[in-house]
Amino acid sequence: MILTEITNSNTAKDFLNVARIIYKDDPNWVCPLDQDMDAVFDPKKNSFHNHGKCIRWVLHDDKGLLIGRIAAFINDLKAYQFEQPTGGTGFFECIDDNKAATVLFDTAKNWLKAKGMAAMDGPINFGENDNFWGLLVEGFTQPSFGMNYHKPYYKQLFENYGFIKVYEQITNHLEVNKPFPERFTKIADWVSKKPGYRFEHLKVKEFDRFAENFMEIYNDAWKNFENFVPIKKQVVLESFNKMKVIMDEKLIWFAYVNNEPASFVVILPDANQMIKPLNGKLGLLEKLRFAYNRWKGVSRMRAVVMGTKQAYQKHGLESAMFIKLKEYVLPLNQYKELELSWVGDFNDKMLAIHQATGATFGKRHITMRKVF
Repeated sequence: MILTEITNSNTAKDFLNVARIIYKDDPNWVCPLDQDMDAVFDPKKNSFHNHGKCIRWVLHDDKGLLIGRIAAFINDLKAYQFEQPTGGTGFFECIDDNKAATVLFDTAKNWLKAKGMAAMDGPINFGENDNFWGLLVEGFTQPSFGMNYHKPYYKQLFENYGFIKVYEQITNHLEVNKPFPERFTKIADWVSKKPGYRFEHLKVKEFDRFAENFMEIYNDAWKNFENFVPIKKQVVLESFNKMKVIMDEKLIWFAYVNNEPASFVVILPDANQMIKPLNGKLGLLEKLRFAYNRWKGVSRMRAVVMGTKQAYQKHGLESAMFIKLKEYVLPLNQYKELELSWVGDFNDKMLAIHQATGATFGKRHITMRKVF
């Protein structure tokens, strides 16, 4: 087997093409856009390079055929918050061969060890955890945009190497046309009419204000979770601008209590239904096809992230925002499903909200760790 570090445009193409080879006969797989994948490893497009470092490789067999890939990275803001310095590995793809997988995992481990790391989490993203995060172990159906999709045998490859599950990531599905449970609706109606409570959907022309509100809510909501790293406004603006091409302003809601930012839910049309025929490419013809698919519309939405300041987590703000969302969505007669993804098994409050809406189980990812 021949291992090659990604150092130029040709090897970068090989890195992208590994996934096309692995999933070529899998009807559920959706090829991520090449430009989105490249952006992760571009210091000009991914601010994580300002406080971290990354590297990636591809693996060929003895005949020169592509059989695997892997990336390794260190987020300096987070690596030293664990019991042992912990780096990351991700974008792993491999044929069903334990020797090939071991070569890839060893390569990532050895690079991380040389940089002072004592463990690695994977498969994770060199970026925020709303994209390319976790190993799919249950629910092998077409993924929504940004959600990892894997072959069922990957779990065994990770476990054979000694990776241990750190936490589960639960994705639930909500039928748009199915009425909310009566108790959920009563709470939502009561909250939406309370004095001082205000609900507002995002406006592209005011990205800066909403990014500021998002950052304030997010950093308060997650501050007590283990190994939490506060998000920066620059990262929020990067995410908003990436979402702009597919976002619908009226699917992204913020709640305010006496004008204080208190809660948000970010929902996007599922771009995977738009890009599936493009095979990751976005040339002129693909752009035209994408524009047509966007105009035609999709049937699924994805709730990318939800958050509520700790002081307002029992105020029912999430319920009211879902009602506002439904008031807009139902008359469109377009969307059939809302994917609520993903929530860690440690986040009891958010899982309870999923349950309250009447959502049903959809997928399970796991984040794993290998201690050196």
